[in-house]
Amino acid sequence: MSSKILEDEFPFAEGVLSGKTAVVCGASEGIGRATAMLLARSGARVIACARNQDRLETLVSEMYGGGHKALQIDLEDTDAVKEAISQFKQESASILINNAGGPPGSPLMENSIGDFDAPFRRHLYASHLLVQGLVSGMEEIGFGRIVNIISTSVKEPVDGIGLSNTLRGAMASWSKSLSRELHPCITINNVLPGYTDTRRLVSLSKSKSLRTGQAVEEIYQTWREQAPINRLVDPFETASAIIWLCLPVSGAVRGVSLAVDGGRMRSI
Repeated sequence: MSSKILEDEFPFAEGVLSGKTAVVCGASEGIGRATAMLLARSGARVIACARNQDRLETLVSEMYGGGHKALQIDLEDTDAVKEAISQFKQESASILINNAGGPPGSPLMENSIGDFDAPFRRHLYASHLLVQGLVSGMEEIGFGRIVNIISTSVKEPVDGIGLSNTLRGAMASWSKSLSRELHPCITINNVLPGYTDTRRLVSLSKSKSLRTGQAVEEIYQTWREQAPINRLVDPFETASAIIWLCLPVSGAVRGVSLAVDGGRMRSI
């Protein structure tokens, strides 16, 4: 399946999110980039955030519509996140996509306490600050959508990425707790990607290959065979699910963790 086909045949009506401003973290590549593209296609004005300014500028130049912005930010830098929140509030952001790259793969027993610090700041701490900073504006607008891009490992831990499993589980519990606290006009949900055709998967395959001696292509073939669709998930497929959770009509969907994994998970 081609990303170009998925983008051109995007199933949601163009303009359905007109007048909305969306903040997309980790927008320079992968699922974050696809999500920014489809939010723009849906009519939202997008503030695309990531560490790589060049990739962000390229993204903004390729998105539908106008008024989109690129903001270079390191989510591990708490002061930078707080500074960005002020800008997001001025822009009346009502959609927040929490997304960031995961930690390197390794058995959990090989991780030191210090290994937990940066990933938790990049994911949980930054997401919490962003939500705290933006919900008052969402309440004033009367509309808010928060979607966290995490992992199927919150339901079925994946061998060899113990730190990531721990982090994603914390994010899911944090999100579920907030779903009971946030104003009725604001929803918060999680999307759980499976094996998706992104640079993150390339990194994990190389890490696993070094650890086990298995060829990278064999690893990819195993991943493909684990899902009934017999292929990797395209980032635009995941982004389509994220967009649906951002629509006004999804207001009754709250506190869920939606897997987009090609049916790989065996749990209900």
